[in-house]
Amino acid sequence: MNKKTSIGALAVVMLCFFTMGFVDLVGIASNYVKQDLGLTDSQANIMPSLVFFWFLIFSVPTGMLMNKIGRKKTVLLSIVVTVLSLFLPLCGNSYALMLCAFSLLGIGNALMQTSLNPLVSNIVSGNLSSTLTFGQFVKAIASFLAPYIAMWGATAAMPEFGLGWKILFPVYGIIGVIAVVALGMTHIHEEPAGKASNVLDCFRLLGNPFILLCFLGIMCHVGIDVGTNTTAPKILMERLGLDLAAAGFATSLYFIFRTLGCLTGSAILRVLKERSFFLISVVMIIASMVCLAIGDSKWLLYTGIALVGYGNSNIFSICFAQALNHDPEHKNEISGLMIMGLFGGTIFPLAMGYMSDWMGTIGAVLVMAVGAVYLASFVFQIKK
Repeated sequence: MNKKTSIGALAVVMLCFFTMGFVDLVGIASNYVKQDLGLTDSQANIMPSLVFFWFLIFSVPTGMLMNKIGRKKTVLLSIVVTVLSLFLPLCGNSYALMLCAFSLLGIGNALMQTSLNPLVSNIVSGNLSSTLTFGQFVKAIASFLAPYIAMWGATAAMPEFGLGWKILFPVYGIIGVIAVVALGMTHIHEEPAGKASNVLDCFRLLGNPFILLCFLGIMCHVGIDVGTNTTAPKILMERLGLDLAAAGFATSLYFIFRTLGCLTGSAILRVLKERSFFLISVVMIIASMVCLAIGDSKWLLYTGIALVGYGNSNIFSICFAQALNHDPEHKNEISGLMIMGLFGGTIFPLAMGYMSDWMGTIGAVLVMAVGAVYLASFVFQIKK
């Protein structure tokens, strides 16, 4: 592949990373759906839970699918499913329809998370980790923009559209269509795939105590990530009396600092041991939980959101790398298992929804704090 083609293919793949970030719109969208339909917190939190439930079901089968049809075609399929999920909410406003839409969004993202990262290795011959880190930065841009697009639709006078905050769906849907066309027209050479792992291979690895600890660490990371994304606007509305459009800034603030963490984390890990950086990150997460639990001022709450955004940004990569390095002979199985750990994005929001119905937003923060305590206990298991 010549340099010009490689750069063009890389640019297209980065557009696909942008579409991967569409999954994070579920945080702000679930708040608007709750407001529109008069849902309880537990009912509203089923939506982000559904999104991440499908990682449990589809991660390993996607590895098998890639061996049959290739990585590029699997990524194309994932974006098509994602685009379908984005146009479905425009067909109505029922709770059942929104649950179907977010289920498809989760399925599409499960396919994409499993197949897009390996596809990058077919384009770049060196600096794979830095390329993947940049992909996460591009992904975070989509996450960051979602609340602003929804807020613009909710507050701007656009009677000719009549979509309100739902303008978010066609905007991202059109970008998804462009990504499908661009990737479909891009030639990417793929080497023959190896033997796919299966569900039993993955679950057997949980018998290894260290692999199990890493798996639980990823579950807690994703739970805190989705939980903050969903709950931060509710905290601002409850404590500061803001409306949803104004409180949506909390989600953007979270993604600003998560993006900053992605950009700086790879550089910091070159000069600082993983255990030390993990410890610093966990301290930031715990401090954020304190701010979110007791904060009653705008700046204290904003500080808590910023701390959890930065602190949680590199937890996944460290847990993932630790697991792979622990057993290099079973990288495929471990990779599938770690992706299944994203199922934590289902468990945490459900628990947070019920606790929030019972105790208010402080109940949701307490659930996230349990995840933070686990990560703190995991610090000294990390190999230097």
